[in-house]
Amino acid sequence: MVRPIKALARVFGERGTREKKSFALSDPAAQALFGVMPTASGIHVSAASAMRVPAVAAAVGLISEAVGTMPVKVYRRADKTQAKDHPAQRLIHRTANPWTSATELRTSLTADALLRGHGFALVVRNGAGDPLELHRLDPDTVTRETTADGEPVYRVRQAKGGDRLHPWQDVLHIEAFGGVSPITLAREAIALSIAAEQHLSNYYAKGGRPGVVLKHEKFVSEEAKGKILQQWHATHGERNAGGVGFLDENMQLEVVSSNHTDAQFLENRVEQIREIARAFRVPPPLLMELSRATWSNAEEMGRQFLTLTLRPWLSKWEAAYERVLLTPEEQDEFYCEFVTDDLLSVDSAKRATTLSQYRAAGVMTQNEARAALNLPPHPDGNNLDNPYITTPANRSEGADNADA
Repeated sequence: MVRPIKALARVFGERGTREKKSFALSDPAAQALFGVMPTASGIHVSAASAMRVPAVAAAVGLISEAVGTMPVKVYRRADKTQAKDHPAQRLIHRTANPWTSATELRTSLTADALLRGHGFALVVRNGAGDPLELHRLDPDTVTRETTADGEPVYRVRQAKGGDRLHPWQDVLHIEAFGGVSPITLAREAIALSIAAEQHLSNYYAKGGRPGVVLKHEKFVSEEAKGKILQQWHATHGERNAGGVGFLDENMQLEVVSSNHTDAQFLENRVEQIREIARAFRVPPPLLMELSRATWSNAEEMGRQFLTLTLRPWLSKWEAAYERVLLTPEEQDEFYCEFVTDDLLSVDSAKRATTLSQYRAAGVMTQNEARAALNLPPHPDGNNLDNPYITTPANRSEGADNADA
């Protein structure tokens, strides 16, 4: 069994470099190669098992879908206008390939990076070198290597066998922080959450703690216990709950209530959600942990989500798009940028006030404000005059002529 482990260690070396190592099957490094990482609690955490934790699934879905659904466009550096005729515009804004939209590809690659540390897509080009399509690659089939000159190359395992090398210009690569997924970094917190879930499931599967206990001074046979319980449920169960009960033969009724240990267990479960939120750098209220959320800080949470959580991912995507879809010469003329207006617009009233202020300050034209609202341009909407205090030039000229 040593030879397969050596092969895996060579293929999936740290950060994709080729390394000649061998591990014993009991070594944690060998288990990590198979996507199974042991923890102090004894629970093995993998991408699949981690996604069964609701907080992890919510964090991965929230980040990947936010990145995927946010529009990204190609702009000209000279005049900041959108370059709709550039071949990259269709790939990043509409369809990555005939069966995958640009939104779906960004969502999938971001989820790959969050769960496995890396997301890859292959660039398909025509004879002239223009990008035509983007195809997702399974991270388990890709190894990043380094040439003698220090340039990265990507070795992709083919479905029919064998490997194929691709230059870095042809592989769109999205990497998690440090090249390690949050699942790996936070595996102890995720394992504790899984352990708590299993403990609670086993507790209720075995009947949990009884609500009341009937005590008797003498020994009661199993047959007698069954009759007593049957009579008790018939008298006080379901619709008869809350009625008056009678106990014979010096029997005593003891109500079992929750104790401090139960409250601590629930607090620990909430704390695990916060730990997972910290690992993904997501504000806890966005994972539906609302114990500290208020109406006043909800808007601030949205800004924090964009600035602290999404901004690094958006920057990685912008750089990756420019690296593989724009030539070095084109990068001096064009750039890719996400449009974050929808995420920042809290409600229609505040958005209308903001656009009105920009319009009055001469920052935006009427058509730019209409474009922000997804409205068609107006024939007379390309000037920066303040509509609240400025008299159009043609109107003032007509008044002067009338006075003359």
